[in-house]
Amino acid sequence: MHYTIDDKKKFLKDNLSAKRFHHSVNVAEECRKLAQKYGEDPERAYFAGLLHDICKELPGEEQKDLVLKSGFSVFREELETRSLWHGIAGAYFVKSHFGVEDIDVLNAIRFHTVARAGMTRLEEIVYIGDLISADRDYKDVDKMRKIAYTGLNAAMLEGIQFSIKSVIKKGGVIPPCTVEAYNFYTRLLKEEKPKK
Repeated sequence: MHYTIDDKKKFLKDNLSAKRFHHSVNVAEECRKLAQKYGEDPERAYFAGLLHDICKELPGEEQKDLVLKSGFSVFREELETRSLWHGIAGAYFVKSHFGVEDIDVLNAIRFHTVARAGMTRLEEIVYIGDLISADRDYKDVDKMRKIAYTGLNAAMLEGIQFSIKSVIKKGGVIPPCTVEAYNFYTRLLKEEKPKK
């Protein structure tokens, strides 16, 4: 598949706030770097990163409508959490409006906030790229950036832990796919550690 970038950039520029557009381009650039490091197609990673927040600024009702139309299996916890709708809505939007059929790209957009067990490398790259893009400035972002370039599994676990902690702090609900992702990467890292 050929990933046409220029028309997508124009679409985002016309439909997102300057801040969100800037973030999307930063994430795309970070995804390209991570792809080069971890042996994924850099253009595909750039494309998925660029589009990850395409529906983030749509009104809530429109996002929810896209989620319900998407035909994706959606957890109750996701339906109860407005900030999670944009990933599902975005994957469906990109499929229905741009004709993107690449399941990896669609899943990368779908799961970039909640994660899941058994993510593909492209999905992991978009998840991490979103967390460490140049415009991010949360407290431990430098630590997160360092981990991102030492190993994807360690970076995923760090990112998921960060996400779960912030949801708990806000008193939110956690989708089962996020819990499964936490368990999945915890086990993977245990297996990676050399046995004493």
